[in-house]
Amino acid sequence: KVPCGEVEKEDGVVMTGDFDNRGKIYISKTSSKCAHKAYALQFQTDFSVFLRSRSEELVPGGRMVLSFLGRSSADPTTEESCYQWELLAQALMSMANEGIIEEEKIDAFNAPYYAASSEELKMAIEEEGSFSIDRLEISPIDWEGGIITEDSYDPVRSRPEAVASGRRVAKTVRAVVEPMLEPIFGQNVMDELFERYANIVGEYFY
Repeated sequence: KVPCGEVEKEDGVVMTGDFDNRGKIYISKTSSKCAHKAYALQFQTDFSVFLRSRSEELVPGGRMVLSFLGRSSADPTTEESCYQWELLAQALMSMANEGIIEEEKIDAFNAPYYAASSEELKMAIEEEGSFSIDRLEISPIDWEGGIITEDSYDPVRSRPEAVASGRRVAKTVRAVVEPMLEPIFGQNVMDELFERYANIVGEYFY
């Protein structure tokens, strides 16, 4: 779910904070602490509901294998977990600056997504109580979905390679994100948006 801006204080009292995330569609280093906390708490809530629901479906002694995106750092605003969203926000803001879409719609949109750390996963599983962890593996992947190894990872790209990578990343992200964005910004701007996004990602790679 999209976090609502309610944050939980250490004494357990729930209060509404200033969830001002204007110009962004996900948390970043410049987002408010309230936004960071709201996203983390929303993940804990949603993942706990997921675990509880799955526990009701499994036979006694049953197991699950889960595979999903996360992050290796304790910091939720590291490049690995949020920079794809930041570049997409740049593409949206460039269109808003040209009057193609309304900036207010960008300000009102927050992605229903959270890349949890392994410690956050462990905490959520332990606190919910229905499951225990038998094995937890972390596999680094690049922006194009490939497994990163010492032999395979080469951060240096030529401009043609960067442009091609930008287009591949844009296609992958579009498959996931377009259904979230289209109801807000309209189907007629999606091609333009992801063309700009591909160019921005290509420049980032180069």
